[in-house]
Amino acid sequence: MWKGRFSENTADIVLNYSQSLDVDWCLAPFDIQGSLVHAQMLVSVGLLTPAEGLRMEQGLKQILREIEEDKFKPSIELEDVHMNIEHRLTEILGSLGEKLHTGRSRNDQIATTVRLFLRDKLADFQEKMRALLEVLLGRAKAHLYVVVPGYTHLQQAQPISLGHYWMAHFQAFRRDYTRLQAALDGMQECPLGSGALAGSTLPLDRFFTSEALGFQSPSENSLDSVAQRDYLLDYHYFATGFAIHCSRLSEDLVIYNSQEFGWINLPDAFCTGSSMMPQKKNPDVLELTRGRTGQIIGHLLDLIISLKGLPMTYNRDLQEDKRGLLASLTAVEAILSIFPPFLSQVEADQDRAILGFQNGLTLATDVAEYLVGKGIPFREAHWKAGQVVRYCLDHNCSLFQLSLSEWQDLVPEVEEDLLPLLDLKTSVSRRQTYGGTSFSEVNRQIDHGWNWIKSIKIIENKAKS
Repeated sequence: MWKGRFSENTADIVLNYSQSLDVDWCLAPFDIQGSLVHAQMLVSVGLLTPAEGLRMEQGLKQILREIEEDKFKPSIELEDVHMNIEHRLTEILGSLGEKLHTGRSRNDQIATTVRLFLRDKLADFQEKMRALLEVLLGRAKAHLYVVVPGYTHLQQAQPISLGHYWMAHFQAFRRDYTRLQAALDGMQECPLGSGALAGSTLPLDRFFTSEALGFQSPSENSLDSVAQRDYLLDYHYFATGFAIHCSRLSEDLVIYNSQEFGWINLPDAFCTGSSMMPQKKNPDVLELTRGRTGQIIGHLLDLIISLKGLPMTYNRDLQEDKRGLLASLTAVEAILSIFPPFLSQVEADQDRAILGFQNGLTLATDVAEYLVGKGIPFREAHWKAGQVVRYCLDHNCSLFQLSLSEWQDLVPEVEEDLLPLLDLKTSVSRRQTYGGTSFSEVNRQIDHGWNWIKSIKIIENKAKS
C-alpha cells in the first residue's frame, strides 16, 4: 500500500498496535456500499470502462456475500476494513482491483463509511424511540386518575396525577428524539471525493456519489471533510441526553418501588432475586441502566478530549473514534430494546400511594392559594398556611381532621367553602393551568403527544421513500 517509500517492513508489534479490524470490520457492508457507488462514478467520468465497472461491481458483491456467509477472514496485516476489501478485490480481479482506490483516500472513505453505517443505525433508533414514547403515552393514559405524591428535594410537595408524571418523561424523551433527528440531519453532506485533504486532479463527480448514496450534497470543504467529527459529537450528544433521562427515570422507579414508598410495582419478569435472601426483588434493569449511563457519558468525553487539540486535518487519533461510538451504540440499543416492554408493565398501587398523604400536608399550597382567592397577599397567605402545618405537627393530627371551627381559630378568613377543596383528587383536578397536573390538562397533553407521534411517522415514512 505505502511500502514504496519505506526501506523496512512494518514491525509486527506496530501492526498489532495500529490495526482497527477489531472495531471497523462491522462497517464492511457500508464500505462496500460506498465502493460500489465510487466505482459507478469512475465509470461515469471515464476513469473506468463500463466493462471494468461491471466486473468491479460483481467482485464487490462477491466479497459482500463472502462476508455475510462468514467466509472472508480479514487479516491484521492489512490494518483495517478498507484495505482488506481492496486486497480481496485485487485477488478476484487482478490489477483491475487496484483501480478502485482511484481518486479516493482512506480519509474520505472512512468518513463516508461511518456516516452510512451511523445513518442506518440511527434510523433504527428512531423507530425504537417512537416505541418508547408510545409506551409512555399508554402509561399516562392508564394512570391518568391515579394520584401520587409529587416531590421536590425528594420531599412530598403536592399531589399529582401519575399520568402527569409519565408525561414529564415523555417530554424529556421527545427532546431526545429531536436531538436524534438533528444527528441524522448533521450527516447530510457526503465527504467522498475530498481525498486525503485537498481534493483531486482527476475529474471526479462528487455530486454523482453524493446523490447515489442518499446524501443531500457533497461536503463544501475538503479539509473540513476529513478532519471534522461533529456528526459523531451530534450522536453522542443525543446518546448522553437520552441515557441521563433513562437514568433519572430509573432512579425514580427504584425509589418508588422500594418498601419505604411502595406505590410503584415493577414486573417480576424484569427483576431478579437474591442468592441469599428469599424475599428480595431487585430492580436490576434499572440499576444497570444507571450504571451504563456513566459509560455512555464517558464515550462523549473521550471524543471531545481527542478532538480538542488535533491540528488540521486527519490524524491517526481519529481512528479511535469508532471504539467509543460502537460501545455507545451497543449500550443505547440495549436500553432502547428493553425499556418499552419493561415500562409497559409498570403498575401503580393507588392505595399505597394514598397512605403517603395521611397527614394532608401536601395540600398546604391549596390552602394558601384559597386564601389568595379571599384577597390575602400571597406571602401572608403562605405564612398563615404554614401556621396550620405547624399546628398539625405539634398536635400530631392530620390537616384532613381539622374541623371548620379549628380552621377558623387558626385562620379567621377560612369559610366553609374550603373544606370540599381539601381532597386529593379535587386538588389535582383544580390545577388547570396549561401544562398543569389536572386530569383534563394531562389528557390534553396525551392527545397532543399522540398527534406529534403521527406527525413524526409521516416524516419518517417520507425519509424512507
